[in-house]
Amino acid sequence: MSTAKTITFTLFITTTLFASCNAATNATTKPLFPAILIFGDSTVDTGNNNYPLNTIFRATHFPYGIDLPDHKANGRFSNGKLIPDILAAKYNIKQFVPPFLKPNLTDQEIVTGVCFASAGSGYDDSTSLSTQAIPVSEQPKMFKSYISRLKSIVGDKKAMEIINNALVVISAGTNDMVLNFYTIPTRRLEYPLISGYHDFILKRLDGFVGELYSLGARNIVIAGLPPIGCLPVQMTAKFRNIFRFCLEKENKDSVVYNQKLQKLLPQIQASHTGSKILYADIYSPIYDMMQNPSKYGFTETKRGCCGTGFLETSFMCNVFSPSCPNHSEFLFFDSIHPSEATYKYIGDLLDTQIRAWIAA
Repeated sequence: MSTAKTITFTLFITTTLFASCNAATNATTKPLFPAILIFGDSTVDTGNNNYPLNTIFRATHFPYGIDLPDHKANGRFSNGKLIPDILAAKYNIKQFVPPFLKPNLTDQEIVTGVCFASAGSGYDDSTSLSTQAIPVSEQPKMFKSYISRLKSIVGDKKAMEIINNALVVISAGTNDMVLNFYTIPTRRLEYPLISGYHDFILKRLDGFVGELYSLGARNIVIAGLPPIGCLPVQMTAKFRNIFRFCLEKENKDSVVYNQKLQKLLPQIQASHTGSKILYADIYSPIYDMMQNPSKYGFTETKRGCCGTGFLETSFMCNVFSPSCPNHSEFLFFDSIHPSEATYKYIGDLLDTQIRAWIAA
């Protein structure tokens, strides 16, 4: 082979290999979803309550955010990332999901998705009356504003393409039980049996999903309730710090609600053509962590890392509250919210389910 032909052949092989490597890289880094959109309460609020809201439910102070890259509190009720951030990173969308109310959101932040959730909110509007949070029912209004901004950036057609293919995550309901039904007598007088209140909440959820669907949401993940009776604050309220046992009655309430939710979701999907709705089981992994802590590397599951771990949350978990030295060994960071380690385990499970769900 002549020198010229050898050089030409070598260039051909090099170019082919480079193109193949480039294609492989693009295949691994291409986002699974063009954007991520988040609705719900403090379990997924990445900082909306930081901004003009008359609420005490804020995580703008240390030790919240202590394990984030900049070690600063930014509104997330944990020591680090939340499920929205974990999933967004897994799907190569972005590392952190910004709150929609954050001033000066960049075009890129808008295009790849934001969070509309508000700590202290619930499906029941009366839940937010006591917390002054943004009710779940009001979050679609923020979504509409988001859509207008998105359309101004990429145009109407591209905007709807992004929304239709975005991953939509909804996580709420715990506050309706903990801050409302179990605490305030009004709803218990209206619904003497909790099953009736469950039905009321699920009807609200049904309407909420329908509203998101009308705005273009198609790939929707809906979280069930955690084992509410295992939340440190609930154990404290019942046992006054003397004993630390999960409240089986409240856990059973969560189980019954989740069973109803799982039966409802296929019906909602069937009534919304082109939608895909996935139930996210939060109860099972957290309950398993409570029962088998060493399996997950936890040494403490019955109190939060912050302060005494029995009552501290929001403003009660602050710079003056001593925190545990090994955050990753605690299932809960404060008396209500999981640690980043817990969220990572749940995120891994959700990731597997979501990938199978989208591929189906």
